[in-house]
Amino acid sequence: MNPSPRRTRIAAGTIAIAALALAACTPGSGDGGETDDATSAPSGEVSTDVAAMGEQTLVVWDQEVRGGQAEQMERLNEAFEAEYENVSIDRVTQSNDDLTATLRLALTGDDAPDVTQANNSRSQMGQFVSAGQIISLDPYAEAYGWADRFSESVLQNTSYSADGVTFGEGELFGLPQVGEVVGVYYSKAKLDELGLEVPQTWADFEEQLGTIAEAGETPLVLGNLDQWPALHVFGPVQGAFVDPEEVRALGFGNAGASWTTEENLEAATTIADWAEAGYFNEGFNGADYDAVWQSFTEGTGVYLIGGSWLAADIEAAMGEDVGFFAPPPVEEGAGRVTTGGIGIPFAITSQAENPDLAAAYIDFITSEEAMAILAETGNMPVVETADHMPEAGLQADIYGAYADVTENGALLPYLDWATPTMGDTLGQALQGLLDGQIDAQQFADTVETDYAEFVAANE
Repeated sequence: MNPSPRRTRIAAGTIAIAALALAACTPGSGDGGETDDATSAPSGEVSTDVAAMGEQTLVVWDQEVRGGQAEQMERLNEAFEAEYENVSIDRVTQSNDDLTATLRLALTGDDAPDVTQANNSRSQMGQFVSAGQIISLDPYAEAYGWADRFSESVLQNTSYSADGVTFGEGELFGLPQVGEVVGVYYSKAKLDELGLEVPQTWADFEEQLGTIAEAGETPLVLGNLDQWPALHVFGPVQGAFVDPEEVRALGFGNAGASWTTEENLEAATTIADWAEAGYFNEGFNGADYDAVWQSFTEGTGVYLIGGSWLAADIEAAMGEDVGFFAPPPVEEGAGRVTTGGIGIPFAITSQAENPDLAAAYIDFITSEEAMAILAETGNMPVVETADHMPEAGLQADIYGAYADVTENGALLPYLDWATPTMGDTLGQALQGLLDGQIDAQQFADTVETDYAEFVAANE
């Protein structure tokens, strides 16, 4: 079960990061001064001695509003303030959608935070990089040894060229706390009642959807009012039909792929067929995301395709009755393929009064000790994941699925990362596809136009 909310102050010695006591001599600055390049840290030396920075207030914006997500932030913030009594954290929390809208406005004005979570998609982080609204973290990555702590497969998700054109390589602009995997939550009791077991192949899974519907149950629950939730359903479907390298190129917005291939059309046809067959809950395109997953915990539906970020709250509500599996492979025993990667990373704005303090904070909340706190509060650490794997329960299922996909299969990028407008384009196209307003070819053509025009403009 998810731990009950606590506001335990972590002993200073428990979570202190050794690097914070050092003063690294690498390019950077602790004064938040003007820069030659708006996306680069100021020239000079990086200071990692937080205690010597004097009285400071650090403004942090995040979207960690759900139970376990909120708890880990509260505990880590309290620990940071306990370790550094000269620092006060002014934390502002908003829903993901609200933060997205508010941050974009704040970065163009004079009221930006020092540290913020910023989605690493081209539509957000990519634009912030090109506009010089967030700074390169490369000097701090060197000072704190982030390249040793985080694998390249993690860091590539928050790397851009300084002009924001190239995604997946270049300079580092954000650091995540959690790993994410999209999979299938299920009610163990309902599977038992229906005489079903966790499917081992994609064909088994699709056959079960029909069996569940015939039994009068809702096979899949989805709240797609905000359009983006359908992307997390389509991604695993696409992974069953399309080569992972093709999906990576599409997801990163890089040249060399196409949305109009036979395999992508097959994926689009499949999810449209699910909707036409009534496999989703009634009115799913107009249903609220949070309300629907909460209804799942109360007994609606058999399967919920969703991300690992829901685990703490779902387990708190369902206890031992809920399980999770990565989408099954086309052939039994083959590697599993699904959407996932990292949680929304933390970045430093170009308006930060003290970038060095901001970097020390990011280092603190992503440290090895912080990973333990994340695991305790029902969140999956992006590094040292295996070290914190629970012995049983929903979290054990999710950790196991994440490890299996990353080690034996393919973890694919979120598709809305691809272009500055892909979130809207793909979200609207999926709503139309699922409503039967457009067919698979029209869907593919619409999304291909967005992708191809963006790639051509970058060449």
